[in-house]
Amino acid sequence: MELQIGRVIKSHGIRGEVVVDATTDEPEIRFAVDEVLKGKQAGKERTLTVETVRPHKGRLLIKFREVPDRNVSETLRGTIFFADPLKSADDEDAFYDHELIGLRVIRDGADIGEVTGVMHTPGRQILEVDFGGREVLVPFVYDIVPEVDLEAGELTVTPPEGLFEE
Repeated sequence: MELQIGRVIKSHGIRGEVVVDATTDEPEIRFAVDEVLKGKQAGKERTLTVETVRPHKGRLLIKFREVPDRNVSETLRGTIFFADPLKSADDEDAFYDHELIGLRVIRDGADIGEVTGVMHTPGRQILEVDFGGREVLVPFVYDIVPEVDLEAGELTVTPPEGLFEE
């Protein structure tokens, strides 16, 4: 699954720089010098290599190696950049929403539902679980969700009393 990480707003100056609205929380990694970006514009895909990058009025000014001047940079307007999700090596217990959605929910060895969504709240994530046609919100904390097995397509819950009761 690829995520949108930014979009070219317009060209800037005469040397081929473009203004990029970064839509990632890691712009210093995604748009670092020598990074190769995958861009899509009007059904066309192109690969661009970051030559220089600098902040400018809440956005980024980026010069790509493949873009020699303003004439070429003008053709990049509207290009949307995509990249694979980043996962920190020191956060092996972190999961992306798309990895959790669709997992079967197991309680005491029985399949009781399916994760249908993930809510992000200050302090923690909340799993939205379809429990027999009823939505149950499950805090995504170790005490309640002690095991996530992506290979098996399931997660185990040990909910407090009443959480899954009718």
